[in-house]
Formats: sequence, C-alpha cells, structure tokens
Amino acid sequence: MNNLTALESRKKNNLTRLTRNSKIFKTIIQAIHEKKGEHIISLDLRKIPEAVADFFIICQASNNTQLRAIADFIEYDVKQKCGESVYKHEGRQAEQWILIDYVNVVVHVMLPEPRKFYQLEEMWSDAPAMEHLDQ
Repeated sequence: MNNLTALESRKKNNLTRLTRNSKIFKTIIQAIHEKKGEHIISLDLRKIPEAVADFFIICQASNNTQLRAIADFIEYDVKQKCGESVYKHEGRQAEQWILIDYVNVVVHVMLPEPRKFYQLEEMWSDAPAMEHLDQ
C-alpha cells in the first residue's frame, strides 16, 4: 500500500460522527471500568480541525498486567458488542502506553509515569474534557 492510499484509508469518516452517546464510545468506557482502569478522561476533538479523531479516551493502569488486560478487553468487547475491529494498535511490546485506534476514537491506555510525562490532556487542552468516574 503506498503512502497516499494509507493516508486516505486513515481519514475520519465524517458521515458517522461520534458522540459520547455512541455505542462504541460507551462500550470502551464500560470495558475500561470493568478492568478497573483509573482516571478515565475523554477529550472531544470534533471542533479541532487538525485532530485525527473525534475523541481521545485516556485511562491509566497501575501495572503492565492491567495495561494489557484493559487493552485486550477493549478490543474484545468492542468487537463483540459493536462488530468493530481495531484499525491499528501500538505499544504492546513496550508495555508503557498502548494506543488502540478505531479511526474516529483513539484509546490511550497508559501507566502513570508515561501519562504524567506526555500530558496528553494538556497537549489537547483546547478540547473539552470529561472525566468518567466509576459506574
């Protein structure tokens, strides 16, 4: 696949704009809660033209085992409940920060140190943020 084709396939699908009430969004949040993910924040990027997704969902795991469990369960649950396969994921080898890309929503599962270092919430501070407390 050439670079242009890869870029075209990565573009957001504006016909299916997500909201926080979308099934995939709710399924991801529930999956994180089920595996005891902490400090769950969603960033609404829909009004930021240079954003690559409609939403970022960021959560924290306390250790590498929980990091993998959260990421694996998100992928499993979204596939089972929404029929959506992950577009791409990164970070499974390093086990510090796993990124799960569903094109219109990107999930960041992070250990505390990388989360503190990269400060995604600050980097995207123009985006309205919402904290998702335990259900």
